[in-house]
Amino acid sequence: MIGNDALQVRPLIESDKDSWGLLWTAYLAFYKTSVPAQTYDVYFQRLLGDDPQDFNGLVAVKDGQLVGLTHYLFHRHGWKVENTCYLQDLYADPSVRGLGIGRALIEAVYAAADAANAPSVYWLTQDDNTQARKLYDRIGTLTNFIKYGRT
Repeated sequence: MIGNDALQVRPLIESDKDSWGLLWTAYLAFYKTSVPAQTYDVYFQRLLGDDPQDFNGLVAVKDGQLVGLTHYLFHRHGWKVENTCYLQDLYADPSVRGLGIGRALIEAVYAAADAANAPSVYWLTQDDNTQARKLYDRIGTLTNFIKYGRT
């Protein structure tokens, strides 16, 4: 667990499911998407599982309330011996933005990556996510890669 009395970042636990679901729904809505109810259940169980190739979940807790989340996974990389870490989801409730929640969550992922001997951490965001990009520009390095995908 990372943090102080006012803010803690800790692993996701079973009893977080309802509060996590509200945050994840808001995160998906921010990106103008949604997923079926079954996906919530499957994803949450994956976040709690012990498969080293599956997702991990961390939450930010302020004054006893979940106010942020992040999900990440470790995977192999063709150009490196060590695994790399992909930070897939990061969200802070709008009511607590500007209080260091996003930074604390990213730093907790950095710490988890260091503990797993995975020195590289990367994530994606939309180019117009200007508020978050102000933080990302301070805590990460912008690359020149453009993402393509099959949807």
